[in-house]
This record gives sequence, structure tokens and C-alpha cells, in this order.
Amino acid sequence: MAHEQAHLTELYAVVDAMRAEVAQRIAALSAPAEEDEHDADRDAELAWNRRQAARLKSVERGLCFGRLDTEDGASVHIGRTGLFRDGDEDGGGATLLLDWRAPAARPFYTATAMAPQGVRRRRRISTRDRTVVDLDDELLTASGAGGEAGLTGEAALLAAVTAGRSGRMRDIVATLQSEQDRIIRSEQTGVLVVEGGPGTGKTAVALHRAAYLLYSRRHLLARGVLVVGPSRVFIDYIGQVLPGLGEDAVVAATIPELRPGLVVERVDPPRARVVKGAAAMAGRLAAAVAARVVRPTEAVELEFEGQALRLDPVDLRRARRAARRSGLPHNRARLVFQRELVGALADRIVAALEAVVVDESGRALDGGDADGGLSPADVRALEAAGFVVDPDDPGGPVSMIDEADAAALRGSLLADAAVGDALDALWPELEPPAVLEALLADPAGTCPDLTADEAAALRRGPGGWSAADVPLLDELAALIGSDAPPAAGEGAGGLAERAAADPTWVFGHVVVDEAQELSEMAWRMLMRRCPSRSMTVVGDLAQTGDPAGAASWDRVLGPHLEQRWELVRLSVNYRTPTEIMDAAEDLLAAHPGADGAPGRVRSRSVRSAGTDPWRVRTSAAELPDRVAELVAAEAAALDEGRVAVIAPAALVPALAAALAVPAEPDPERTVVLLTPELAKGLEFDAVLIADPAAVLAGSARGVNDLYVAMTRATHRLGIVHPGPPPAGLAGVPEREPIGAR
Repeated sequence: MAHEQAHLTELYAVVDAMRAEVAQRIAALSAPAEEDEHDADRDAELAWNRRQAARLKSVERGLCFGRLDTEDGASVHIGRTGLFRDGDEDGGGATLLLDWRAPAARPFYTATAMAPQGVRRRRRISTRDRTVVDLDDELLTASGAGGEAGLTGEAALLAAVTAGRSGRMRDIVATLQSEQDRIIRSEQTGVLVVEGGPGTGKTAVALHRAAYLLYSRRHLLARGVLVVGPSRVFIDYIGQVLPGLGEDAVVAATIPELRPGLVVERVDPPRARVVKGAAAMAGRLAAAVAARVVRPTEAVELEFEGQALRLDPVDLRRARRAARRSGLPHNRARLVFQRELVGALADRIVAALEAVVVDESGRALDGGDADGGLSPADVRALEAAGFVVDPDDPGGPVSMIDEADAAALRGSLLADAAVGDALDALWPELEPPAVLEALLADPAGTCPDLTADEAAALRRGPGGWSAADVPLLDELAALIGSDAPPAAGEGAGGLAERAAADPTWVFGHVVVDEAQELSEMAWRMLMRRCPSRSMTVVGDLAQTGDPAGAASWDRVLGPHLEQRWELVRLSVNYRTPTEIMDAAEDLLAAHPGADGAPGRVRSRSVRSAGTDPWRVRTSAAELPDRVAELVAAEAAALDEGRVAVIAPAALVPALAAALAVPAEPDPERTVVLLTPELAKGLEFDAVLIADPAAVLAGSARGVNDLYVAMTRATHRLGIVHPGPPPAGLAGVPEREPIGAR
């Protein structure tokens, strides 16, 4: 302990010195510059130093958490960042602390007694603030107990998974297990799909993989990483993990938040979500945009400076073809269309002007020879007026208007209000909200391929957007070309701030959590933000709750990736005790077809809580008060930690009143009220489910919602049901309600 404390003290001394040096540089670079002086290199250096300051601040907690002693007598400490004595990483200074992502640190996570990888001893170091409080040593020898199936650092791991929840996700950098580490360091350059049941650490693995990729693939720093989650509650819950690992080139957002400024205020019924989420909507939206281009069968008459002009159908067809061939989105292709038609109009005006030749006094010259060419007298008159006549063809036509004149004429036509109105009527400028509003107001008229049932599901009045509308608006923005990067000054700051404010931003890597919830249209939205198709996708098909969500990874990913994706599975459940997992699996078994994709493997829980799940029967009228009594008892039974009440949305107002908690969830409160949808990805010490039958009946995938609710608990699970227990829960032991005696 004394030896490790001395080393930890030295590490913090190095960090403090680095912080002081960075602070001095920031102060110097922030000093007022000379008047009107703007130095881009200075700004870049200041931004880099500020990122360094943030990184050094982020590693304060748990700076060093491990040590490896090898068979050859060497030793190295493992931590959140790399630190070096008398030099830097490139300058050959002695290594004081090895970054956990470095290749040399990998045995800390993967060495076992059966495959020690040259490691004699693995030590896990527990600290509080800047003090060493505990050590956990493992001796790895060829004859040692255990093997590939064992848990590395079992004492530290179990201490972490049984500790009370804080309301914010912790990183697992000190307790990563071998199967998790393999996924984090996977060399897959396309899409890596990580599938696993509740509690297998999918989210933590995805976030640590993002940190690893930012460390090992430095080019990603220029574009950053996007982390997509199912709700703002979830985004806040995971918000400290990547900053705590020293990474700030990250944007974390829900799907609606990828459209800056858009507010979701409607809730679609399930059938509407299914129709809106289907990939077929992409074609319907494209057709709706294309239908806004008018295709007259007769000539279009217009006026310019008192002249009557006309555009023939052949002119219009030619202009539409040119616009389509440009490959540009609608609003930009509109400019091609206009230029083509203005060019045709200008050519007609020029031809009309040149059909009448005048001399310098304005008198018309009518040719004069038999074939309509210029007579010698005409040529002399034109030369006297300053026109140059081709000496090889003195009787041929003479251009009265040069290219500069023609360009000026085209500009005048484009600027003319009457001409502009006529062209706008033929190819109008569009905005996504107006196009979608029109489609939803008359789905059958806009999309003739819709069935009567689908059209009825889509039809709605104007005003407000739903979450399912967001991918449709994004698709329309891509088709129309209405998105633009923020104006200068908007989204200023670090990369994350700029990227979050810019709907056109392209990310280097995308992490998608609870990915089973995304519709096919939402996947199209994400693919536009990552053309390189570098993604980490994590989810569990048995937990799909959204009616438009995934039933198959191949169905949602195949159209975009062909074979550029790989599926890996996590098999060990670190969070959910065996007793709770058994009850959750019994629920799935009672509802055939609700257990996800074929080949699903049940995860193995690493521990028992020693407490069985329980259920209490009550009446619908007494449900809120009974839940409040039981929550108080559960909170009292916990030394520390948090209790979640998970209930269908219709019960939230009554339960919020009975529990005296806000309806808007805050995971940092001791008692949190959630719907199954908002509970996705979260975990609590104790969970109380109110009215499971209503959860089951709430949607076509209500079984999955209830399964999610049951598997959020790390220690205790209670179920309060009015009437008899639903199928699959009858085996949960019933206990007498509080006050029944």
C-alpha cells in the first residue's frame, strides 16, 4: 500500500505540473492581441491547450487503477492516460503510467491463468480521491485455477456491480472483462453490431470502444464521434463516461436532437409509427418532392419588358432533364432548371433582335441580295456602324449581340419579377415542413401506393411534430437541399459544439445505443451522417419496444452495408441477479415469439442477490397509494442507491402525485418515475413495476417493454398488479402487502 501510494503521489505531481504549464499557455494565448490582429495558428493552439486542460481535469478521479508485473521482472502501471518522466511519449521518457488503450495494456484485461500472456501478477488498485484504499492481486501461472471462462479481477468487478447506483453511469475501465475488451479493440472498420441481453455491459462497451478508436485512429478527431441514445434521460445518464475517459470530441444526442431547433410535441399511435418508419417512405417522399415540379403540356406564356415570350413544352422537358441529370437536390437543381429556361428565352430574344439589321442611323437593312444575305451596301453600312464583318464571308450573317450582351440579358431575365414568378410556379423552392404537412394532410392523394389502412394511419391535422416525423423531415432536407451549415459565429467553440449545431456535419464514427429501437427511416438518417459507415451498434432484439423498431439486424443494416458489418455477442450479465433474470426469462417463455431473433443465447448472470423478486396484488383504485408505501419500504431497505417505479404512461400522473416526485424523470433522485420506454439503458438498485398487465397491453411489443422493466434492477424487484398476475408472472412469489396484517 505504501509503495503504490508513493507512485500515485508522483503521478498526481506530474499531472499538477502539466496542468500548471497548460494554464500558463492558455493565459498567454488569451492575452489581448494587437489591434485588428487575427492569428489562426494562435487560435488553433489556444483551442488545443484548452482541450488538454479538459483532458487533464477528466483523469483526476481514478487516475491509476492497475499494475502488471511480467515474468521477466518488468512492471507497468495502467491508468486513464499516459504519463512519462523526463520526457514525453515521443521523446523517450520513462513510462510512469500506461494509457489503458495502449496495446501493451491489453493483458490487463485479457490475461488468464490458462493464457497469462507473460503476466505474473495483475494488481487492481482502488483509490478514493488521491489515496490508495485497497489492492487486489491475482497471480497468473500455468498451473493456476480458473481459465478462459473465469472473471478477471473478480473482487473488484463484483464490488463495482453491487455498489449503489449514483444516477449516472460509471466507466468500467478498471474492470473490463476479456470478452468486452475484445470488442472494444476490434479492428472492424465497418459496422460492428454488439448484441447482448440486459446487464451485459453493451453501453459501457460501446462508449469505451469510442474512446479506444479516438485514441488509436487519430483521424477521427477531425470529425468526432456521434453517440445516439433513445432518450434525453439516457443521454444525461451516460454523459460523464467519455469525458471521464478524457474524450471531448463527442456529440451525444437523441434522433430528434440531430435536427437542431426541432421540437417534438406529438405522440403518434403505433400504426402511424410503423408506416412512417418503413423504408418505403423514402420513395414516397421523393415522389412528393418530384410532384411539386409542374409539367405543362402547352406552351407557357410570359412577359419581359413589354415583350411577349413563350416557353414550349420541349424547352421545359429539356430543362427538367438537365436539372435531374445534375444530381443536385431539389432547391439547387431548381437553379439549373431556371438557367436552362432563361438561356432558351435569351436565345429567342437575341434571334429576334438579330433578325432585323439596322445601320448607324437606325434604318433597317433588309439584306438586299437574292438569298437574303448582306449586300455590299449593307456590309459598308455595318462597317461604318462599327461591326466587324467576316472577310471570308462578307455576305454572311453578322452577330449584333456579343457574349457580354447575352450574359447581361440572361441576368436581366433572372432578375425580372414577372419571369421569376413564372419560373417559380414551374419549379418552386420547397421547405421540408411544408412538404410533409401536405403529405400528412392528404396521404392518399400524395402517395397513391398507400393502402387505405396506411393512409388513414398517416392522416392528421396541421401543427406539431412527432419523433417519427423527424427522420422524414431529415429525408426531405436531403432531397430538397434545405440544410446549410451554421452561419459564422453560430456553433462556435469546440468540435462538439460545432457539430451539434450543424445538421450537415459528417462524423468519423457513430455509436448507436438501444439500436433495436430505430426505424428503417431513422437508419437512413444516421447513414447520411456517416458516409464512411464506421459504426458501433449495440442492442438486444428481445428488448425492441418501438413498433417500428428492428426485428432483424440484416433488415435494417443490409440495404446500406451489404456485407460490411459483423455481429458479436456479449454473454455475461454483470448487472441483473440470477433470481431476477430467471423471472424475466419466464416472462419471455410464456409469450412465444417475444425473445428476439432466432439463435438468441440467454446471458449468464455472475451473481445471486439472495433476494427473490416478489409481487403484491391490489385494486386499481388503491394502486398509487400501495406503490407509494412499497417504494418507501424499498428505499428504507437500501443502504444507498436508487429506486425506480416503472409504469405505463397513463399511470404516470397519478403515481407522480402519490410519490410526490416530478413526472419528468431525473435519474439522480432517490426515487425515479419512468415509463418502460424511458427506462431503456438505465439501471437502479431496486425496481417496482406498477400494473404489468397494462404494460403488456400497451403495444404490440408490450412483452418486450415488460422484460425491459424487469431487468433494470441490480438488487431488488417488486411487481404491483391489480387483478390476477399476467401470464409469465404467476411464478413470482406473492407476498402480503404492507399493512395487510
